[in-house]
Amino acid sequence: MNHTPDTTTSAGNGGNFDPQQAAALLDQTTQQARRQVEPSPPWMLVIRAVIVLAACGAVWLSVRGQHPYKGPAAAVAIPVVLAFVVVNFGATVAVAKRATAGVSGRSRLRRAEIAVMAVAWAGVFVVMGALAGAGVSRAVVYGLYPATVPLIVAGLAWAGIMAARANWRACGTGLAVAAVGAVGAFAGPAGAWAVAGVGLCAVLLGLAAARLWQQRRSVIRP
Repeated sequence: MNHTPDTTTSAGNGGNFDPQQAAALLDQTTQQARRQVEPSPPWMLVIRAVIVLAACGAVWLSVRGQHPYKGPAAAVAIPVVLAFVVVNFGATVAVAKRATAGVSGRSRLRRAEIAVMAVAWAGVFVVMGALAGAGVSRAVVYGLYPATVPLIVAGLAWAGIMAARANWRACGTGLAVAAVGAVGAFAGPAGAWAVAGVGLCAVLLGLAAARLWQQRRSVIRP
């Protein structure tokens, strides 16, 4: 019986590398690199852009022209927000599981970093509840605050985490999100929702375009 030599052993001992094995190794290395630097593919960012534009747009349509401002109707706001949270969270978890499969180190968020983001989000809504309980106007509690403050706080928190990692592109994304919130603060309680929707959509589409360009560049480059 003829014994077929192990190509892996042959390669390790200085033998010729099988072309199929080399191609498989190159593909595996490329996929691992993409997993580390690209947790959200361009198509996922486009979907998020459309969802956030639709969500904020629906709220804006329900509050524009209100004098005085009463806030979004529950029949509009609750289904839109729930749909956005469920779809975005499900998509994020699915992509994160695939992106971090077999990946460790700085490519994954540490527990402390996750805790920072969780505290930032929780703090935003705790303060919102306190403002509502203190009798602050509805224009602030149900208009300016939810359409601007979460973007500013979460954006700055994410920018800080990414700056500590020296990931300047992601840091810039966080600052862009915070800037959208800051601009919305000057648009009034109704206009803030429109600014949030258009601004976040633009940020996500720009990020998708940048990643798509990076993908094509890496494919073209020999």
